[in-house]
Amino acid sequence: MQLLILSDIHGNVSALNNVLADAFERYDPDAVALLGDLIDYGMRSNEVIEIIKDINIPILCNLWGNHERAIVFGDYSCFSSERGVLCAQNTRKNLSEKSFDYLENMTDTCGYKEFIFDGSSFLAIHGSLKSPYWKAVFPCDDLDGYEKYDYVLSGHSHVSHAFPMFYKADNAQYRNKKRTFFINPGSVGQPRNHDPRAQYALLDTQRGVFLNSVSYDIKFEQSLFTDAVDAFYSERLAKGV
Repeated sequence: MQLLILSDIHGNVSALNNVLADAFERYDPDAVALLGDLIDYGMRSNEVIEIIKDINIPILCNLWGNHERAIVFGDYSCFSSERGVLCAQNTRKNLSEKSFDYLENMTDTCGYKEFIFDGSSFLAIHGSLKSPYWKAVFPCDDLDGYEKYDYVLSGHSHVSHAFPMFYKADNAQYRNKKRTFFINPGSVGQPRNHDPRAQYALLDTQRGVFLNSVSYDIKFEQSLFTDAVDAFYSERLAKGV
């Protein structure tokens, strides 16, 4: 079975449309996991929400990211820069009533969700167990606490990864080790791994993990930005930073 994994779309419709087109052309996903931050930074948060609502495969999780949480509550105290606060306030001001209602009623507002897919146990989390909204998982981290899951899906860093971690376990058949596989699909709408292409992951439970990058019309998305948002958020799209 195949699971499409998307994170950090950030109001970028061109990137999202090309990712979905690529995923459904190359694969046959049975379900999708959405790891948060549908909105903000980009200029088309309302349109992204409408596209997500029209996805015609089961959505196994639809997490709040830190941007959903901050904007719904109007609490920007954890943002690292004033430009980020102003951008989020502008996004909130421009959200339609339908979009705001959708965000308020998303099912996975705690930033994480456990689920079973094709017989394997999953933790989907926007950030990490240390902070579901604000602290990402990185391969060099102390990763204690994840050993009960077969897969951990996370976002927030905007940097893709796929790696196994082996924990001690009382299981002689597997040489007393338990494998947990960590997947970050990267960011659909605002990558930060020096590759400006839109990024996503596909987990095939028989064949493994595929990390994908898809070109999209960056200049068009940049043209939509207004003076209400710092030019930094438009310019970074071209560099993937």
